[in-house]
Amino acid sequence: MQNLTLLDGQKFQITIQRLCRQLIENHNDFSNTVLIGIQPRGIYLAKRVAEELRAILPGKNILQGDLDITFYRDDFRRRESQLVPNQTRIDFIIEGKKVIMMDDVLWTGRTIRAAMDALQAFGRPEKVELLALVDRRYSRHIPVAADYVGIEVDSIASQKVVVSWRDTDGEDKIVLVSE
Repeated sequence: MQNLTLLDGQKFQITIQRLCRQLIENHNDFSNTVLIGIQPRGIYLAKRVAEELRAILPGKNILQGDLDITFYRDDFRRRESQLVPNQTRIDFIIEGKKVIMMDDVLWTGRTIRAAMDALQAFGRPEKVELLALVDRRYSRHIPVAADYVGIEVDSIASQKVVVSWRDTDGEDKIVLVSE
């Protein structure tokens, strides 16, 4: 098994800051914009982006929530093991708002499709955008593209992209794992 570090340390933080600056360019003061992290790993990205935005824009109310998509996935009945849902935490209205959904890795697009379906239970947003820390450009099953991308990775199906977060894993790091 080979591990190739794609991003870590200061470059990881700079990538988060760049994504925040891009969001500010398009959403100004975030008065009509909310951030939604897709469970399970997109919530760490959404929290980090929200923290960074609050540091850059002091005094602005940056709304951030978590969305569980477990029972919206098209493959949840096909799994052999029993699924355990995560928590959805959206304590604000998304009706008429611009929603930025966030996930750590965009690969097949199936997670994003499920998230779009799950999001509709909370209202009808004005616009939905996608921010992905890592875009695995090949093997899309659903025609989905991220509006904001940290890094793009050309990988094959047998490889795996692992994102580690300092809050849960002890360090910020993106690794491409090859068998």
